[in-house]
Amino acid sequence: MIPGTLDTPTHTRVNNGRMEIANPLYALVINEILPDLGIDANRFWNLLEEVITELAPRNNVLLLKRYKLQAEIDTWHQARCDAPHDHAQYKKFLQKIGYLLPEGPDFTVTPTNVDEEIATLAGPQLVVPVKNARYALNATNARWGSLYDALYGSDVIAESAGAEKKGSYNPARGAHVIAYARAFLDQAAPLVGGSHADAVAYQAGNGRLQVKLKNGDSVGLQQAEKFVGYNGEPPAPTEILLRNNGLHVIIQLDANHPVGKDDPAHIKDLVIESAVTTIQDCEDSVAAADGADKTEVYRNWLGLMKGRLSDTFVKNGKTMMRTLAPDLTFLDPQGRPHTLHGRALLLIRNVGHLMTNEAVLLKGEEVPEGILDAVITATIAQYDLKGLGGLRNSRTGSMYIVKPKMHGPEEVAFACALFDKVEDMLKLPRYTVKIGVMDEERRTTVNLKECIRTAKDRIIFINTGFLDRTGDEIHTSMEAGVMVRKEAMKQEKWMKAYENWNVDIGLACGLQGKAQIGKGMWPKPDLMKEMVEAKAAHLRAGASTAWVPSPTAATIHAMHYHIIDVWQVQNELKKRSRASLDDILTLPLLGDTPLTREQVQAELDNNCQGILGYVVRWIDLGIGCSKVPDINDIGLMEDRATLRISSQHIANWLRHDYVRRRHVLETFKRMAAVVDRQNANAPGYKPMSANFDESVAFQAACELVFGGVHQPNGYTEPVLHRRRRELKAAARAAGQ
Repeated sequence: MIPGTLDTPTHTRVNNGRMEIANPLYALVINEILPDLGIDANRFWNLLEEVITELAPRNNVLLLKRYKLQAEIDTWHQARCDAPHDHAQYKKFLQKIGYLLPEGPDFTVTPTNVDEEIATLAGPQLVVPVKNARYALNATNARWGSLYDALYGSDVIAESAGAEKKGSYNPARGAHVIAYARAFLDQAAPLVGGSHADAVAYQAGNGRLQVKLKNGDSVGLQQAEKFVGYNGEPPAPTEILLRNNGLHVIIQLDANHPVGKDDPAHIKDLVIESAVTTIQDCEDSVAAADGADKTEVYRNWLGLMKGRLSDTFVKNGKTMMRTLAPDLTFLDPQGRPHTLHGRALLLIRNVGHLMTNEAVLLKGEEVPEGILDAVITATIAQYDLKGLGGLRNSRTGSMYIVKPKMHGPEEVAFACALFDKVEDMLKLPRYTVKIGVMDEERRTTVNLKECIRTAKDRIIFINTGFLDRTGDEIHTSMEAGVMVRKEAMKQEKWMKAYENWNVDIGLACGLQGKAQIGKGMWPKPDLMKEMVEAKAAHLRAGASTAWVPSPTAATIHAMHYHIIDVWQVQNELKKRSRASLDDILTLPLLGDTPLTREQVQAELDNNCQGILGYVVRWIDLGIGCSKVPDINDIGLMEDRATLRISSQHIANWLRHDYVRRRHVLETFKRMAAVVDRQNANAPGYKPMSANFDESVAFQAACELVFGGVHQPNGYTEPVLHRRRRELKAAARAAGQ
């Protein structure tokens, strides 16, 4: 045992001043993080204690304000439960209590040293649990993706008429892939005459691209400047590098490759720039309930910043090792060396202001997890900022923290004050740490301009998130009445206005060319054809980035950014009138709309099955985000945001006696059997229906719903963390 330590039921802890630090975290910081940074350990812990001591009380005051405002809103609705909703009076009330703040004069954001991937490139964005090293590596390396592989393995190419996925390779399916990819090339880099489908050779001589066609013609690109590089010899290059709308496409040529040998132009693949940015997530997609979990999260972030993260795993019976991809090198059209970044630019999502974590105790109390995240992740980021790692992330000397679940400008200001303290602690230049503001709480939405103003020197990102935003919408108006069905929320007046409002405010505040304006996740990783048809709408709505659930999805979604010029779309959107605040404040109440018993039951079945499917993995297996089968056995990417909306929706119906507790409990038990069947082959899975009373996961799901009215802003984290620790403690006690 380390001198000065004490044992607790969860960890051995190390005493440092008034802090008690979980030994796994203490060892990581002392042995792996600080030595190469030249930071004295005692000074580090003392400064951390100072930051927590100063900021934790301010954090708590902000949380108390959340509860106070919610109580006032609840009381307002309760006092008018028998009268029709008065929108005008409601809006005045929100202004009176300080929920809806006055809007200040126009301004323009002023972040500096922002990498081009955020400021001037439009492209897909991955979000990945940094706790899982393999996933973290895959998402980081997803900057470049094989279009042939993405198309061949997805439902974008229909499995019909002989084009099924069978054997190691089906040439008939491959032909469909090649035709699709050539059609994409014709859109991204059209030729002066003819089609890439008719190409028989590519040449890179004399600073320009020449394409020989099967009819004997030799043609160039309609826009010659789209040819930006090559590899190999100009008369017979091995790679051709194109750029369109800021993104790159690599045409790979190899006459000896199994695909290239049968291709008239010997093209073996198209590799396209895909996940331009990736958010390494410490929050919604991560199950990190204690100090050991947090240490895993931080260690993987450390590996990424050092450029040394690796993971060994078994796939198809073979042991494989994954590491970070190197940069790519080319010759420019004049034959000079040209390098492209080989990995997605990494942002990291810290947790919000609500949660505490027992990784560090101050005077015996858990410290705010968001403060701990900021200090530790920024300390680790110095490996990149100081060029100490093997591979660079930011080339401009910035670190990017995405901050979720903030309620209004005061909370954004607090996050900025925290980043001030972190920069002072680490002796970093002011505004080194940038902030991404997630517009996923209603008090942030209605005050978005002032939230951005508060962070104008740091802000590099805003986005919309349907699920968390809907969860907050339900909880904020819990006492107003029965909410519409969950799926119907997408058609509600507030939702449409919210999505437009975010873009309108972002553009008005000058984010274009300086920061990302983002849209939410595509939740169906197996339905790529549907994504191709639907997700272009995010670009047409003005988003410079949008979330995708996998590297394959990033590659397929990247095609949208070649076809649609986001900056041109944004310029047009600047001319429209701003979305209506009154529409945003319109409550999504069911009103007199009748629902049949079958519709009510279908809603309960859907919500209860989704809640159980996610919670059982979080509690029992420690999986924070995964592809969870829905009630129709369609795999959906689920995280705590999906859980929040489903649990709050049932809680709302219970609160207004639209459904009864026994009815919900019966549905939960019936859906538990469905979820048990869906997970029957999952390693380590324990069926809930075997004993409902002893299933911690089942009890957690029930608690989220039956206590949903009283959960802080409807968040699920407090219950999940407590129940996960309960299960881990029971396992320790049983010697497992």
